[in-house]
Formats: sequence, C-alpha cells, structure tokens
Amino acid sequence: MSLAITKLETFTRRFVAVVRVTLEDGTTGIGQMSPYHADLTTDVFHRLVAPEALGEAGDDMAAVVDKVFGAQLKFPGTFLCRAIAGLDTALWDARGKREHLPVYKMLGAATSSVAVYGSSMSRAVRPEEEADRMLSLRDRFGFGAFKFRVGQKNGKNNDAWPGRSRAVAKAVSETFQNGVALLADGNSCYDVETAIETGKMLADHGVVQFEEPCPYWDYDGTRAVCEALPIDVSGGEQDNYLPAWQYMTRSNVVDICQPDVCYVGGILRSLKIARIAEEAGKPVMFHAANASMVTLFSLHVFAALENAGKYTEFSIEAPEFHDPYLRHLFEPALTVSDGHINLGDEPGWGIRIGEKWFDGADYRCVERGDL
Repeated sequence: MSLAITKLETFTRRFVAVVRVTLEDGTTGIGQMSPYHADLTTDVFHRLVAPEALGEAGDDMAAVVDKVFGAQLKFPGTFLCRAIAGLDTALWDARGKREHLPVYKMLGAATSSVAVYGSSMSRAVRPEEEADRMLSLRDRFGFGAFKFRVGQKNGKNNDAWPGRSRAVAKAVSETFQNGVALLADGNSCYDVETAIETGKMLADHGVVQFEEPCPYWDYDGTRAVCEALPIDVSGGEQDNYLPAWQYMTRSNVVDICQPDVCYVGGILRSLKIARIAEEAGKPVMFHAANASMVTLFSLHVFAALENAGKYTEFSIEAPEFHDPYLRHLFEPALTVSDGHINLGDEPGWGIRIGEKWFDGADYRCVERGDL
C-alpha cells in the first residue's frame, strides 16, 4: 500500500535544521538538512522541496527525490541538495520504523560496529597540544587513526602561522610512532607545486592520507598531486553533482572518495556516488565534520558499503564530542569505544531529538492541502 506524505515540519537554528515527515498512516520520520546556513536551506526546503513532495508516496523515496530534482531543472545546485537531504533522511527513518529495522540493516549491513578516525577541526591549537589531546583521546576511546589540519582553509599556500604545518606533523608523528594511522587535511589550501612539497613532507612524517590538497574545483591540479605523491590523496566533500563524481573517479583525480551525505542530497544519492566509486575501484570515507546527524547518517551508510574505507570521520571537537551548536540535538549520543561506534538495533536512525533543542528552534509546518 502506498503511503502519501501528509505533513512536513522543520525545526531550524542557524547552524542546523531538522525535518519531520508524517505519512498518511501516522508514521513519522526524523531527518536533517545539511548544517551551516540552515536557515537559508530551510527557505529552500519550503519553497522548492515541500511543494513537490507533499502528497507523493513516501515509501517510494527514489521517485520523490527524482520528482523534486526534476521540478527544479534550472536550480540543481548545492542548496537544493542540502534541503533534499532533510527529506531523504526523514523518509529513511520513517521506513525503518515501519519495517522495525535500523537503516544500516535496511541497507544490507552485516554489522552495527563502525570504525572511525578522530578528526581535528582546529588550526588554532598549537602542535604539541594537538599531539597531547590526540594521545589522550587514543587512550580513552581507542582511536586507531587521527586527522589533523595543515595550511589554511582556501589559504593560497599560507599556513595558520609560519611553520605550523611542519611542526604539527612532526609533533603528532613523534607521539604516534606506530599503531595509529595519521591523516592530514589541506582544505583547498595549496597550488600544485606547494601541495606536492607539503605532501612529501607529510609522507616523511608517516602520514598516509592527504585530503583536499588543492582548491576542490581544480580537478587537474589535484590529479597531478595524486600522481606525484607516495600517499593517498582524498577529496570530494564539496561535490554534489553526479557527473562530476563520474569524472573524478574515472580520471583518477583522487585515490579515496569523501562525499558528504547531506551535501550531496541524502542517502540515495550517497549510494549512487558509492557505486560510482566502486566501479572505479575506489574506497569511500564519508566527510562528516561535526556532531550533527550527518555523522549518524554517514555511519549507517558506511556500515553497508562494499567499498567502505578503513574508517570514517568523527569530530573530536568540544568536550566529550558535543559541539555547543548541537548540544541536546539527539539522544542517545554517539559514543566511541575501541575506535568504533555501535549503532544499536533501534529502528530507523535509532535516536530521538532532544526536547531542549526543539524548544529553541524556529518552527514551520506545511500539510497536504495547504499548497
């Protein structure tokens, strides 16, 4: 029996927006639009997504998502994808509740345990302090890999301060001489020549993966870096256009693909990108740079991928991994033990939104028949 979408609700703070979908049998599902500028994404959701989705069959997720994209032929860009992610992920939660299965099991995963690496988001922390906090987190939570930042975000070859990148690579490398894998993120900082120079320095310090060394839109430059370095080059977090992923994988722009579930438009499109990567023989490690529900979504999909990488991203920022922007967002919180997160057996996403978070959010609702 087809179940129509009868109500779409949004709960928005500037950083993040939650979507609740209701089907005609009363089943509800919780999802999330992509973080950052979520207030703008909410406007896009109510203007371009909700009018196309209401009344459609919520149990035919692919058809709903395709209808929304098809209706916006001239506006297929990032904010549409970020908004559709809220609809897609809410529908997966609703389906899980109807089928009494967690999402990862609906996707075919055999295990609920997912390996994660500890991901630093900071360039302000001094090199020795970065190494010390990673050591503490390794001892407390068993992380088997960490990522640190080099250069500046879109930094045009500039460092956070002179010499920091080399110093942090040295400090972290000397702290973890074996047993812990090290990754580095350039956040689009370098031109090709400087990226190659930086990548060789990182390799000398035992780093095994260099993320987004060049401006992310410079595919040819990133490929040149990839070809020149003895370590893996990764990227793709900014890319939401499926033909771009086909080009990136087939022409070997990167060794490892790092899509963001919410940037690309949700679970269905993430699975398409994973298949594109698999056809090219490339592993997937999701980008999930904060403790919002995007990390939860990524873990469920990652658990089910045939071409999953060794681990996927988990932010180590803020006390006990609770970002102040996201405190009380959902319960139970994700917890790391022995470098893994166990997703449990609760249906859908297996979480509930905290009442305190709902209380402070801007509320909008549209029902079938309102439009």
